[in-house]
Amino acid sequence: MKKYIYIYVLCVTVLFGTFGYAQQTPAPKQSEAISIVGATAHIGNGKVIDNATIVFENGKIIRIGSAASTRTSGKRIDAKGKHVYPGFISPNSTLGLVEIDAVRATRDQDETGAFNPHIRSLIAYNAESKVVESCRPNGILIAQITPRGGRVSGTSSIVQLDAWNWEDAAVKVDDAIHINWPNNFTIGRWWLGEERGLRPNKNYPEQVQQIQDVFNESKSYLNGSRSPKNLPYEAMNGLMNGTQKLFVHVDTEKGILDAINFGKKNNVKIVIVGGYQAHKVASTLRQNNVPVLLHRTHYVPEMDDEDYDLSYKKAKILTDAGVLVGLENSGQMERMNTRNLPFLAGTAAAHGLDKEKALQLITSNTAKILGIDAQLGTLEVGKDATLFISEGDALDMRGNILTHAFINGRELSLETHQTELWKRYMKKYEGK
Repeated sequence: MKKYIYIYVLCVTVLFGTFGYAQQTPAPKQSEAISIVGATAHIGNGKVIDNATIVFENGKIIRIGSAASTRTSGKRIDAKGKHVYPGFISPNSTLGLVEIDAVRATRDQDETGAFNPHIRSLIAYNAESKVVESCRPNGILIAQITPRGGRVSGTSSIVQLDAWNWEDAAVKVDDAIHINWPNNFTIGRWWLGEERGLRPNKNYPEQVQQIQDVFNESKSYLNGSRSPKNLPYEAMNGLMNGTQKLFVHVDTEKGILDAINFGKKNNVKIVIVGGYQAHKVASTLRQNNVPVLLHRTHYVPEMDDEDYDLSYKKAKILTDAGVLVGLENSGQMERMNTRNLPFLAGTAAAHGLDKEKALQLITSNTAKILGIDAQLGTLEVGKDATLFISEGDALDMRGNILTHAFINGRELSLETHQTELWKRYMKKYEGK
């Protein structure tokens, strides 16, 4: 009998423990009009409206302007002294694809093989990820979920971060294919008996030609009978007909120039991702209308002769040169650090970039790069009511304190397992 009681208690403990650690329940559909009154509205396109009124209904913004001349409707939120922003957008992210780095069963960001354009990150996206939940209290409400690995990693999709499952989360399905451009330099691999040190990659031309061969084969297949069916080649169709973009992950000056020429040769719209040396070819990027998703600004210089603050001011250098720039956060602990995305933009502002232009790095610029600017990225009539209210400057960790957040007009819970722990331990020390 004791054995059965023990098993029952264990099951109940596991059951309630599981529910206790579950994601917040997604917010219900907007049921009435909502008016945010008195806040400073940061539109996301460089404009600011002081003492603004924003009205949204059925998930869409229906009025925005000065509080003195804009009629309110429905529920009224007094936001005097606060700030309203469009939801921040995190591109090139593996949010929801990995939960715990040390647990293999929770890692679903890549597949075996080098050529995987048919791998779709969207269907692996875990809408109940606790890491995803932790990003919303800092204003990150949209993300481009992107696969990793191989030469052609796969296909990304854009999601909103308050959903029951990947179907509910999808904002734009299969928006782009991602490739990792070969590095024209190599570091001696001691495990293969190579001499250590940086040297030209003698296999670089061959590796670039392999990418071209894949494109040639895909074109031949798509223009032919398509029999027998080849899934990787089928997945390349969006690139060939212009409905998808090619996101090229590349950092070196030569690699970026070669990627631009590759895009022109194959009539493919490309985006440079990472772009560590993009500032060296800024004029070429502008002339060819190639946008850049810059690697995180909180990054140390890689070369001895580089300015210590190069990563901090690179966004300004490219913006001043006329390049369309967004910020991405791939790298070490990228999922957990996604919540710091607004502070990457804040760092760019602290190093010379106008504050509203810095805001565009994670709102309207990124929306344009991802092809979702018709519905997201700015606070404008007709666009999705995906926005938030902050007590202060949302690009500064001291001011980024959200009081309300909405996705398609649905008011989100800003509670997470982290805020629960914070409140728990604050109570412990309140009387001391």
